[in-house]
Amino acid sequence: MLRIQRSANGEVVFKLSGRMDEEDIVQLETLIRLETNGRRIVLDLKDLTVVGRDAVSFLDRSEVKGIALKNCAGYVREWITKSRGGT
Repeated sequence: MLRIQRSANGEVVFKLSGRMDEEDIVQLETLIRLETNGRRIVLDLKDLTVVGRDAVSFLDRSEVKGIALKNCAGYVREWITKSRGGT
């Protein structure tokens, strides 16, 4: 189960806690899409405990779209890099 906390102070931060699955990704994509005020969006991954292939793909797409990934675990960053064809 994923818990999503939103805060805004110049930028919009979604703090993610728990495990992320496909349903959570759809919900998070909707929340991000609703942010139409042009502020920078940040995903704080500090308390994200489990991610799978779908979550890594979502995080990769988000970062490509300009969404910042804060406190990204090393193994998640490595998966994102590999999914982009990096080493």
